[in-house]
Amino acid sequence: MQNTENRDNLIDIRDVDVNKDLPKQERIAEYVRQIKDPYHFRCGKFSVTARFSEDGPSLEDCLQRLIA
Repeated sequence: MQNTENRDNLIDIRDVDVNKDLPKQERIAEYVRQIKDPYHFRCGKFSVTARFSEDGPSLEDCLQRLIA
């Protein structure tokens, strides 16, 4: 479990605002610039860590299981 001090240093994804009129590559770059670490950020009081496995299910498969 991560301590509060480290969590407070993470960027809250709710504060990220990317201009949707920018070209795709510029939107991606702007998102990464603002979020700092797209694999570790906050959403309110929750710390979010994204991890991927080469042999694991795809994100699409995981989402389909959530809504099925």
